[in-house]
Amino acid sequence: MPFALRDFAILMATAVAWWAEGGGGIVVAVVAGALTTVVAFIGHEWGHLAGCWLSGARVHAPSRLWSVFLFNFDVKRNDRRQFLALSWGGYAASLLALVLMAFAVPTDRLAGWVAWTLTTIGVGVTLVLEVPTTIRVLRGGPLPRGAVYVDR
Repeated sequence: MPFALRDFAILMATAVAWWAEGGGGIVVAVVAGALTTVVAFIGHEWGHLAGCWLSGARVHAPSRLWSVFLFNFDVKRNDRRQFLALSWGGYAASLLALVLMAFAVPTDRLAGWVAWTLTTIGVGVTLVLEVPTTIRVLRGGPLPRGAVYVDR
């Protein structure tokens, strides 16, 4: 619940920044665009968590509210199918975020330009960091190890 409240507050701050962007100058426009990218990233993370919930995967909450990740995936108690559900959930949420941005984020304003530029970079980073791992696991490779994965 604390993460939902945190993320809702970020979403509301983004809405306020966009509201103020029209007369707020360059700094407000950059903040509005950057916060839009943060909201897209948060949506991606919630998509991962939704994939876990739908597959019955075991996850653990991080110890800090300001963690970049919403949860830690338990590689000891979860299987390949659950990991792939986690992966596809994040990808589906990213696609949804891009579709929503296409309808809601204007490209003729600085805030929109910042939002699209940073979000495109974020999607590129996702492709580089996450897709190879998903493909490796899909082909029968081991579940990943690392900061977001725990072995409890």
